[in-house]
Order: sequence, then C-alpha cells, then structure tokens
Amino acid sequence: MGGFVVIRNWAPYAAYLGLGLAAAALVLLVVSPLGWRAGWWHFRFAFSWLMPASGYVALAAAIVSLFVLAAGWPQLGWRGLTIAGIGLAVGAVLAYVPWQFDHRLKTLPRIHDITTDTENPPDYVAALPARAAENAGPATYAGSQIAEQQKAAYPDLAPLKAALPPEQAFRLALDTAKAMPGWTVVAADPAAGRIEARQTSRWFRFTDDIVIRVAAETPGSRIDMRSESRQGRSDFGVNANRIRAYMATLRQRFG
Repeated sequence: MGGFVVIRNWAPYAAYLGLGLAAAALVLLVVSPLGWRAGWWHFRFAFSWLMPASGYVALAAAIVSLFVLAAGWPQLGWRGLTIAGIGLAVGAVLAYVPWQFDHRLKTLPRIHDITTDTENPPDYVAALPARAAENAGPATYAGSQIAEQQKAAYPDLAPLKAALPPEQAFRLALDTAKAMPGWTVVAADPAAGRIEARQTSRWFRFTDDIVIRVAAETPGSRIDMRSESRQGRSDFGVNANRIRAYMATLRQRFG
C-alpha cells in the first residue's frame, strides 16, 4: 500500500532551498546588465524578463525562509537558523529591486528627456557625434508631447535665478558640474553660456547627456538644464533626480 514519505527533519533542507532560491535570484539580477553589456541580449529583455524573474524567485526565497523560521525553527541549530535568516534577508532585498523598477515604470511617465525650460530647452552640440555613433534617439526636443507629461510628474523642476553676472554664474555652474559625482564634462563654451556633460550608469552602462545653459536675465543670470537618456523610453525618474541634485548643489554655491 502506497503512502506519502514524511521527512521529519525537513526544516534544514527547506532552509537550504530558501538560500538556493536567493542565490538564483541574485544570479538573475547580476546577469541582467552583464548580458546587455556583453551583447547577449537587448536591455529590454533584461527589464521585461530577467529582472522580473529575479523578483519572483527572490520572493519565493523569502517566503520559504520565513516559513522555515516560523514553523521549523525547533529543528534548526544555529547553522540552520543562520541559513534561513540569510535566505529571508537576501530574498526580501532582491525582491524589492525589481519591484521598485516596476513601480517607477507604472507611476512615472515614459519619457527620458527632461528640462527646466520646456518652451526653449538648451540644445546639445558636443554630444551630437557620440549620440549619432550610438544610434541614440533624436536630440531634438519633442515639445508639448512630453512637456505636459513632465510638468505633471515633476512640477518642481524650474530654472535657477541668481543675482550674479553671467560670467560669474557660468564659472560657478562649471565648477559645480565638474564636482558632481559620476559626471564627465565634455564641453564648456563661456561665450554661448553652454556646459555639456555626460553620466554613465553603473549597472547597465546607460549614458545620459547633460546640457546647462547660463544666460543673462535681469537682475542677474538664469540657469537652465536639460538631461536626456540615449537609450530607452522611460528613464525611471533618473533625469529629473539628476536635475534636482545639480540645481540644489548649485543653489548652495550661489549662497
């Protein structure tokens, strides 16, 4: 007569299962950008399949590990408790990362060109050859098509006005750009009041272009900024956050 095989000391095995699932989730999360950078797959495959898969596997790891700690702790020694604890912690953290990306994708507009002046945004000049070489999207601002979406999502973005002559404001703006973490200044034209820079993300190595415009405006100067991603449709709020960070730093320098 057949029957079920009961594993009395199941908790240690389940703890290792949770840890293994957490490790698998970590592998999926790590290879997502590495495969894109190596040319194995498109970054959309990473965002649409690998990262969500990592999140689901990580969630399973957290659930299994939590169940082990709640129901199987009498069977676990310190080693088993540690393994289950690691599985729970790693699983929870790794489940949050894809969820955060998905949440931003659903709540933020799918635009990747952000500026403090939607009516007359600063133009790129030095960045154009590099953008063309990478087959990046057009550097021409799309106008009202994205301006209204930006205003609804990021209503706080605005020019910075300073009671300083344009020459002095330009020097402070350039010094601030050079000091921003991860930025590489690629051009500075005092006569045109234009500063251009770029920043490359750590994981996927996406490059975003930055242009800052310093212009005379009574009684001093007006500083506008534009930040645009070379790849993708949605920037997950990165460009808006970059503008906020730069403007806040520059405002402190202006005093």
